[in-house]
Amino acid sequence: MSGSPKYSSVRVGALYAQREAAERRRRAEERRARERRRAAERARLAQEAAARRERARAEIARKQAEAAARRTAERSARVARAQADQTRADERGLEEVRELIAEAQRSGDRSGIGALERQLAALRERAARGEQLGNAVEELRGRAVSLRPAASGGRTDDRAAVLAGLEHRLAAAGPDGATLDADGHRRCTDLLGRLRTATGPGQEVRFEALLGTVEHALARHAATIAEAREAAGRQALAEQERESAEAAGRERAEAAEAAVELALAEAAERLGVVRPAAQDVVDTAVDLGDPDLAGEIGDALSAVTDALTARSATEALEAVAGLEDRLPDAERRLDELELAYQRRRDLVEALRDAMTGEGFAFEGGEDRGGSFRLHFTRPTGAAYETTVATEDDGTPVLVYHVEGEPDVTLHAPQDEPVCDTTEALLERVHEALGGDDGFVAGELTWDGKPPGRRAEPLPREASWRWTTP
Repeated sequence: MSGSPKYSSVRVGALYAQREAAERRRRAEERRARERRRAAERARLAQEAAARRERARAEIARKQAEAAARRTAERSARVARAQADQTRADERGLEEVRELIAEAQRSGDRSGIGALERQLAALRERAARGEQLGNAVEELRGRAVSLRPAASGGRTDDRAAVLAGLEHRLAAAGPDGATLDADGHRRCTDLLGRLRTATGPGQEVRFEALLGTVEHALARHAATIAEAREAAGRQALAEQERESAEAAGRERAEAAEAAVELALAEAAERLGVVRPAAQDVVDTAVDLGDPDLAGEIGDALSAVTDALTARSATEALEAVAGLEDRLPDAERRLDELELAYQRRRDLVEALRDAMTGEGFAFEGGEDRGGSFRLHFTRPTGAAYETTVATEDDGTPVLVYHVEGEPDVTLHAPQDEPVCDTTEALLERVHEALGGDDGFVAGELTWDGKPPGRRAEPLPREASWRWTTP
């Protein structure tokens, strides 16, 4: 027999197999029961999450509706204020036009007055309907001014009255006139100052020459202010629309953030359902020597926790769903690992009993996760190191390393019969592994074993004599 390791595959006996099959069925039912409980818990969490989302959507919709109504009210109020300001300005202008028409009537010249009165009445109706009159008032004012009698009748009182009316028109532009049309306001003020110096005696011609220029400047100033106010109103409305759009954007962002929070909470709750079982799979798989299973479920757990830490809601939900899908098969594989582990432990117990029954002394052993290593010695001092492992298909296997046995030679003589007492002794050990109620070992083999060679049975004696061939 070569000094290389010796191997023997082991099958379970019929009765042992029956017990193991019953245990496998029991574990399968437990797995199904656990999965039913987890499914029920997931359904409950999903229902609660849906209710929370619905409440959140309703609350967001309520807040958005309130904010939209508030913005609409603010916009309407701003528009109404702008319209009211313009309406008051139009009404002031129409009243001035009425006074100019009345002045023209008192002068006795009624040519064209009827047309002006009809146009004035039409503008008043438009103003009453809330329409903005724009430059129509200034156009009508210009026509009314053209009917006013000349103020050069030699009396300074007439010119002073005209000047006062023009100054009143400038003041009627409003306190914001100097801001809305600074250049026009300065020009009107300068012209009015020059016109004021022309109200004295002997300045009739100069007064009349400046009057048209002042009238034109005031009309242009009033029109510019009206346009500026309208532009300011449009700008204010645009600013309000921009603010409304920003507010709506913030509301959408808040709604999206709320949805993320809800999704993260759902993922965290679902993780809480499966985390204990998943962690148990990882820990037990490591203990039982299956790093692949431990790594697979450990990575799936990390994917969920990493996504939660990164606040990636979509990734977290996908990762927890993946973990939920993997867990049932992982638990099935774990059960098979535990059954294989128990099978190895039972084989270890049977082997220890069989070897001590054949005179071996048990010197201890180590649990190496996927295998057990046992140490035995013979009274002769020979050492037997036995490894109880499991092949990829789950079949138990025994591996022996023997040192110090005198019948273990590196090379057997050519064509010489060999009675290998070590092989025969181990065959006796294998016969004591329990049979149908335990384990049935196959043929002991090693590298270089002659084909078809089997050890001759050893006699059952109380003591053994070992000789070197």
